[in-house]
Amino acid sequence: MIPRYSRPEMTAIWSAETRYSIWFEIEAHATDALADLGVVPKDAAAALWRWWDTKPAIDVPAIDAIEAVTKHDVIAFLTWVAEHVGDEARFMHQGMTSSDVLDTCLAVQMTRAADILLADLDALLAVLKRRAYEHKMTPTIGRSHGIHAEPVTFGLKLAEAYAEFSRNRDRLAFARADIATCAISGAVGTFANIEPAVEAHVAAKLGLSVEPVSTQVIPRDRHAMFFATLGVIASSIERLAVEVRHLQRTEVLEAEEYFSPGQKGSSAMPHKRNPVLTENLTGLARMVRGYVTPALENVALWHERDISHSSVERYIGPDATITLDFALARLTGVIDKLLVYPDRMQKNLDRMGGLVHSQRVLLALTQAGVSREDSYRLVQRNAMKVWESDGTLSLAELLKGDAEVTAALSPAEIDARFDLGYHLKHVDTIFERVFGAA
Repeated sequence: MIPRYSRPEMTAIWSAETRYSIWFEIEAHATDALADLGVVPKDAAAALWRWWDTKPAIDVPAIDAIEAVTKHDVIAFLTWVAEHVGDEARFMHQGMTSSDVLDTCLAVQMTRAADILLADLDALLAVLKRRAYEHKMTPTIGRSHGIHAEPVTFGLKLAEAYAEFSRNRDRLAFARADIATCAISGAVGTFANIEPAVEAHVAAKLGLSVEPVSTQVIPRDRHAMFFATLGVIASSIERLAVEVRHLQRTEVLEAEEYFSPGQKGSSAMPHKRNPVLTENLTGLARMVRGYVTPALENVALWHERDISHSSVERYIGPDATITLDFALARLTGVIDKLLVYPDRMQKNLDRMGGLVHSQRVLLALTQAGVSREDSYRLVQRNAMKVWESDGTLSLAELLKGDAEVTAALSPAEIDARFDLGYHLKHVDTIFERVFGAA
C-alpha cells in the first residue's frame, strides 16, 4: 500500500516485524502446550520465552537472506530463531505444518485489522449522528433520478447513512468473529502428529476459536466473507461520497467539503473549490471492492490445500484493510467539517414554483371525487407549464386558475396543499427508529 493512503496503526499490523512476532508467539505457545503434554522438554519452551523476553530485534533482512536459499519463508524464520535460541529450538514446530503458522497468523492480523475498522466505524457513526440531529429539521429537496421529487430534511439524509453504516458495523463484527479461527492441525488437518489440545491452547492464548475442521488450511469461505464485507462497507462510503459530490455541484451547492485556508482547487482556475476528498473516496472504494473477487476465487483450492491463495492474500490482506481504514477516517473528517447551506436548500426547494407539492394536490382531487386519471391529468398539465417556465410560474396559481381544478377544490384548499411542514411530520418517528428514543 502506498503511504499516501495509509495510517500507521493499520500499516503496522501488516509489517514483516509484526508478522514474525506473531509467528513466534504461535510457535512458542504451541511448544508450551507440547511441553505440558510431555511431548517436548519443558526447558525447550522456557528457552524460547527467555530469549523472547530479551525483546530481540527481528532481523528481517537476515530472515530474507535465509529464505533466498531455502525458498521457504517459515523454514527461514525457524532457522533464524534457532540461530539465537540454540539447541532447544529443535523442539519448535513439532507435528506442525507451515499453514498452521501462516493461517493462524493471518487470522490474528485480520482480527486486529477488524478491530481498527470497527473503531473507525464507531467514529463515523458518532459524527453522522451529531450532524443528523444538527440538521434534523433542515428542509431540503429529495431527488429521484437526479430530479426534484418531494421535500426531505438534510438530517434524514444523514440518518439514512447512519443506519447503513450501523448495518455495516454489524456485518463487520460478524465477519471478524467468523475469521478469528486458529488451525494447528498438522499436515492435511488430521492432527496425526499433534494433539488437538495444542490447537486449543494456542487459540486461547491468541484470542481465537479453534477451526472445527481444517484441510491443512483454514477454509477460505471465511476469508471471502471478510473481504466481501469490506467491499460492502466501501460501497457505502462511495454512496455517501457521491451524495456530497452532487450536493457540491455549482448549480446545487447545498453542501460542500470544508475548504481550508490556503487550499487551492485548480492550477489554472483560482475560483475552483472541488470535492477532491469525496472524489478520492470514490476511487478508494473501487480499490477495496476490487479485492473481493480474488478473495472469492481463493475459496476453491485443490484437495486439502494448494498455495494459489497465498500470493493473493499477501496483496489483499494489507491493501484492503489499509485502504478502508484510510477511507473511513477521511469520510469521518468530511462529514465532521461538512459545510451545509440551509438557505441554498430552501432556495432550491422554491426554485420550481411549487412542483414539489404536486402529489398532495393529486391526492386532494381524488379525495374530492375526481378520478385518479383525471386528477393526474389536471395536475400534470399545469405542472408542465411550470416546468417549461423553469419555475417562473407558480403551480398553486395555475391550479387556482384552472376551472376543472377549482370545480373540485377551493383556492384555500389548494393553498393548504403547499405546506412544507406537512412533508416533515414524521421526521421524529424516523429518527426514533434509527437512533432510538431520545
